[in-house]
Amino acid sequence: MIRLEGVHKSFGAKQVLRGVDLHVPKGTSTVIIGGSGTGKSVLLKCVLGLVTPDQGRIEVGGQDVTQVDRDNFLARFGMLFQGGALFDSMPVWQNVAFRLLRGSLKRPIKEAREIAIEKLRRVGLGPDVADLFPAELSGGMQKRVGLARAIAAEPEIIFFDEPTTGLDPIMSGVINELIREIVVEMGATAMTITHDMTSVRAIADRVAMLHGGTIRWEGPVADMDSADDPYLRQFISGSATGPIETLR
Repeated sequence: MIRLEGVHKSFGAKQVLRGVDLHVPKGTSTVIIGGSGTGKSVLLKCVLGLVTPDQGRIEVGGQDVTQVDRDNFLARFGMLFQGGALFDSMPVWQNVAFRLLRGSLKRPIKEAREIAIEKLRRVGLGPDVADLFPAELSGGMQKRVGLARAIAAEPEIIFFDEPTTGLDPIMSGVINELIREIVVEMGATAMTITHDMTSVRAIADRVAMLHGGTIRWEGPVADMDSADDPYLRQFISGSATGPIETLR
């Protein structure tokens, strides 16, 4: 579904991506791990066409992302943002139905609200939440609303940006389970970026480690712990000693 070949991206003198090769099969869940500042978010933005690579090719469903109609292309994606990114001035149901109330996916208001309430139910929130505002919700509830919004338009591809950031271990587990269930139910292709190794083990089919601007290691999640790559081993163990430089 997603193919990156030789992707490079620099910002001024800073080289972020230095020849990324990555294939994400249709209907699978791939998690990209790596330290802060390694370019994980830049990679997602390149796939979405929000950032143009300096070199290389990116295809989604066999189409070059630089040659597609933007509205139709982006309609294929759902996104769960790291900080929730809910609109404070809108009630919950309008946040969930945001894409269904405008653009090429526009639906009648009554239908959009019904879909929003159904998606809220899917993530474990009742219809009483629909008319509340984001400020009235806990962090875990806001994350669930963000997940409901990500799946509201039945996307083919869903991106998850640090889905458990700021959540306690129990709520993180709940969100991980929801993500896994929903991706399987929808048959969607998922790409996640995270530092949380518990999330990796819960939601990944395949894992790719981004380090030094390239994919350092890639393979099934079941092979991750037995891999002999020293960078990967240091990252998943959280060790302060190893080839990955740390500030002390």
